[in-house]
Amino acid sequence: MTQSLDPGARRAILEAVDALRDWSVTTLAGLVRCPSVLGQEHSALEEMARLYAGLGLEPRRVPTLPEQLAGHPGFSPPLISYAGRDNVVAVHRPRASTGRSLVLQGHVDVVPEGAADMWETPPYEPAIRDGRMYGRGAGDMKAGIVSYLTAFKAIQLAGLQPAAEVQMQSVIEEECSGNGALACMLAMPKSDAVIIPEPGPGLDALYTAEVGVVWAWVTVSGRPAHVRDMQAGLNAIEAAQIIGEALKAYEREMNDGSRIHPAFRGVNHPVNVNLGTIEGGEWNSSVATRCRIGLRIGVMMGYTAAQTRADVERIVEQAKQHERLRGAQVKLEFKGFMADPCVFDTEAAIVQLARRSYTDVTGGSLRDYPATGLTDGRFFALYQGTPVACFGPDAVDIHGIDENVGLDSMHGITRTIALTMAEWCGVEKV
Repeated sequence: MTQSLDPGARRAILEAVDALRDWSVTTLAGLVRCPSVLGQEHSALEEMARLYAGLGLEPRRVPTLPEQLAGHPGFSPPLISYAGRDNVVAVHRPRASTGRSLVLQGHVDVVPEGAADMWETPPYEPAIRDGRMYGRGAGDMKAGIVSYLTAFKAIQLAGLQPAAEVQMQSVIEEECSGNGALACMLAMPKSDAVIIPEPGPGLDALYTAEVGVVWAWVTVSGRPAHVRDMQAGLNAIEAAQIIGEALKAYEREMNDGSRIHPAFRGVNHPVNVNLGTIEGGEWNSSVATRCRIGLRIGVMMGYTAAQTRADVERIVEQAKQHERLRGAQVKLEFKGFMADPCVFDTEAAIVQLARRSYTDVTGGSLRDYPATGLTDGRFFALYQGTPVACFGPDAVDIHGIDENVGLDSMHGITRTIALTMAEWCGVEKV
């Protein structure tokens, strides 16, 4: 595809992005101040509605309705109610639609901050140190959201607007189900391409593939006793550990080289089983009655979430036969992610354009990134056949302590999205 953007328009757009740099940093800080963990996304969604309105777009709420989504292959069993947690979208429509349509999508939800006392600065009080913004969600993925907002605003500042429909989607639950993205995708018209500015792993990166994920919850009920008669009881915490170890053995099996898809060749240990939560016991001097563990199981290409679920069911059933689980009650549930893996079409026109735009504005190259995590990009690629360019700024310690994002990197991604949008959609004068 030849470069079609007028040089004057290109220059004006990039100058506008540069002029908006301070605005983008202030906007990112405002979003980071929203503690948008699961069930508490309201402040971030309200902020996104305000930001869309500031671009001259009308915000619209899109509810996530399990009764309507449950039959879709991309649906995941929800963890909590969706009441009062509607996704927010906005649509730009041109005077004359002469270009290709585009979706700009990002998730506003963040994972819990963990031990807040371990952060150098409070997780929801954004701080800038050495050119990086620190705060929960700064990298994953509020910087990417700000990049697409700033890119659109820069085109306007240059006296232009996209000559095609541009949808902006702010979604919930990317971190635990993806159901917000699924609801928006199904509620909105199919677009010609999607850009999702998810963060790179410490560098500017383009997602080439991603594993699937299954969330499982195992509850073990044992037999309580005083610790002096410990052998007469059945310790639920110890029993749960046995099941956890059985699933870690499965992890080793699934990382055998013969099972690894070519997209992940050279990636060390791409399939991860994580014991993420544990709740159990009543008293230090009592044999624990009940223990519940929450697990995240990765899914490699060539395998499905449904097959992984069946494997987990089999492993838990086998573990129940262990001599130290005799008499225990074991309950297995699946809530949250039931997500299939995905390989992105890196030859798609939108991806090639994004790569070229990035090189034009930075002089570098987007690094290929086969992700051992997952994004909302899978919905568009697997279930809609829409090409996805998933790329974003360098982020460090996402899901960890002192999460941060490089502001120079965010600016480069903003410039990249602005040029990509302008060429993909075409531009017309305001």
